[in-house]
Amino acid sequence: MLESTQQRWKWVTAVVVAVLLAACASSSHTPAPIEDRSVGVRQQPAPVVEPAHAPSATDNAGKPGYYTVRPGDTLIRIALDSGQNWRDLARWNNIENPNVIEVGQVLRVMPPAPASGEAVVARPVVPGSATPVAVAPAAAASAPRPATSTGVASVPPVGPPPAAPAEDEVAFAWPTAAPATVLTGFDEQKNKGLDIAGKAGESVLASADGRVVYAGAGLRGYGNLIILKHNATYLSAYAHNQVLLVKEDQTVRKGQKIAEMGNSDADRVKLHFEIRRQGKPVDPAKLLPAR
Repeated sequence: MLESTQQRWKWVTAVVVAVLLAACASSSHTPAPIEDRSVGVRQQPAPVVEPAHAPSATDNAGKPGYYTVRPGDTLIRIALDSGQNWRDLARWNNIENPNVIEVGQVLRVMPPAPASGEAVVARPVVPGSATPVAVAPAAAASAPRPATSTGVASVPPVGPPPAAPAEDEVAFAWPTAAPATVLTGFDEQKNKGLDIAGKAGESVLASADGRVVYAGAGLRGYGNLIILKHNATYLSAYAHNQVLLVKEDQTVRKGQKIAEMGNSDADRVKLHFEIRRQGKPVDPAKLLPAR
């Protein structure tokens, strides 16, 4: 009986050990975590590429066809000195307010060159006029402009202006009907035209066919002023009027009454008359017929 009980316990013990071994063998083995060291590796920064230098407006300073604004300049003055319409200057330089320009600002004062393959269009100043206006860069755009003592390039070139093409020559007439009495003759430094005596209200006449590119009193020293553009080469100016009879962009005929003589911004009644070739004042007496 005792022997039978002992055998039974041995058998139970063997079964328990077998069960425990089987359980150990079937348990899953969890692998040790693998540390990812790639996160800690420092990446080499990509090379920094400096942006290419974009040209600015000041890059054109001193170049032919450009002008650097000086103290006291106005867009109208710059247009007169460059032989252009001030509205064209405003358009070429994207100027929204023509009364606001800054000292040091670089302005284009010659027409932009036509795009490659673009045809140059010619149109007359006045319908039926024999003198066309070519919509193309003026010859002065290729002429260098000297620098002043301050290093700022002036608009008009030094020395006599280049000869105008034959098709741009204009037959000017005196701007007054009565025989002219010249008070002050032409002086390139002191008087850029002729001062002609007259009476208040006397007719001021267009010296040649043209288009009004300015009519107003925005240019100091000129009073009520009219500027006519005759072609790509010539302008004429009529200053100190008491009444202006034409408007900007209006076409006029040679001999047409455009104003009445006065003394606006002047010490007496007179007409200050200028002729400009490519923006540079020239002696009107050399271009007007003898009287």
